[in-house]
Amino acid sequence: MLNKFKKIIHNKYSEFFRFIFFLRYLFAVFFTSIALFFTIPALLDFEKKIEPIKSHLAKNYDLTINNYNNVKYRVFPLPTLELTNVSIRLKAPEEILNIESLKIYPKLLSIYNFENFQTNKIILKNNDLKLNLNTLKLLIKNLLNQKNKIVYNNLKINVIDRGKIIINLENIKFKNFGNEKNLIKGRVFGQKFKTEISEDLKNVNFQLLKSGIKIKINFDKNQKNNFTRGIFKSKILNTNLKFNFDYDDNKIKIFNSYFRNKDLSFNNEGYIILSPFFYANLKFLIEDFDLKILKNINASELRELKEIIKKINLDNEIKFTSKKFSNNFLDNINLKTKFAYGRLNYNKKFTISDNLFECEGNINLLDEIPLLFFNCLANINDKKKLFKKFNIKSKGNNESINLYIKGNYNILNKKINFKNISYNNFKSSKEDLMYFKNSFETIILKRSFLQIFNINTIKKFILEIS
Repeated sequence: MLNKFKKIIHNKYSEFFRFIFFLRYLFAVFFTSIALFFTIPALLDFEKKIEPIKSHLAKNYDLTINNYNNVKYRVFPLPTLELTNVSIRLKAPEEILNIESLKIYPKLLSIYNFENFQTNKIILKNNDLKLNLNTLKLLIKNLLNQKNKIVYNNLKINVIDRGKIIINLENIKFKNFGNEKNLIKGRVFGQKFKTEISEDLKNVNFQLLKSGIKIKINFDKNQKNNFTRGIFKSKILNTNLKFNFDYDDNKIKIFNSYFRNKDLSFNNEGYIILSPFFYANLKFLIEDFDLKILKNINASELRELKEIIKKINLDNEIKFTSKKFSNNFLDNINLKTKFAYGRLNYNKKFTISDNLFECEGNINLLDEIPLLFFNCLANINDKKKLFKKFNIKSKGNNESINLYIKGNYNILNKKINFKNISYNNFKSSKEDLMYFKNSFETIILKRSFLQIFNINTIKKFILEIS
């Protein structure tokens, strides 16, 4: 019975089995041909074929190869041309990019047809780039507008301004295709970050991981040549900042701005010029503040910031008006400052219980021992009302007081010197000035910076000298 069954299968299906056995030879020939197709290029001298490859990279990726060590062909995992220790000149910006490994993934037919060389993608691994601050925008624009597939692995960027490195971007990873298209990852200030950029390049989301810092920038879709407009939003821990901006390659105009946290809230507007020197002209309208924000001020740290201070130029105005029925010590304040090459000039006017105070002066923060010079006037029309602010009972009649004080303050050593104190045209003697100096240093300057503004501290000083 079994022999009969085998005979039937053999007679009826013999042609089918012959075809199946024939296919094995066909498959063997096919796979052998494929293997030869991919491995034969390993025998070619790609040094003689490099010019079409260089031309393709310059035309399609804006990458001009200056020099390299060698070029190798690798079969696995995909046919790849690898150039090592490559020096490339970027088209925009015109800077030199040093690459440890440049991998080129050619299209299949391009393995043999170098006259019409085409690529699927390229990968740049372990890259080093130094560029000026004003060309950083060109680099980002070039990366995001690149139409051909490109991958950067471990890109290091040193941003330079006037010959000095001002920021290091490390371990940058970027590709312009796939699920992670236009997603930039890396490290800055020793912290990991990621930046997501929308398909139309109009929205940028930056996040400094594990720090609570998030920034969003929405660019206006209707842009003009060399002009960028948008909205900036940031959240740093419990602090929110938002403003509209206009940017024209060198100048940033800020408006519709607000800053909010539990200790300080303000609106501001103005403009910032980035080069050839940093200059800012800003106006701040303080809505609310807590004196606790002053507790972190440490004048001794100024010595470590001298190089930065030299580059900053500021013209600022700060205004504050106390809300009705609030417990604020000040009724209002107007502070104007002008800061250039370490020298700060200021003019401050404020009122306490409708009594006017005005101070002006300057300080050079680049001096080895910075001294704050001051000339202050006080027009006190209601002494009782002013003293009531400090919970002090006023003695005698409610006379008007014109007070003038001139001197300087050593912000590092917390020492004060009074040059002149006049009270209703009565000029203090040297003994009086020394007495005021000792009292001020003992009662006020011995305390923390925050305690200088404490009402009880000021009350104690007034009682001491009155």
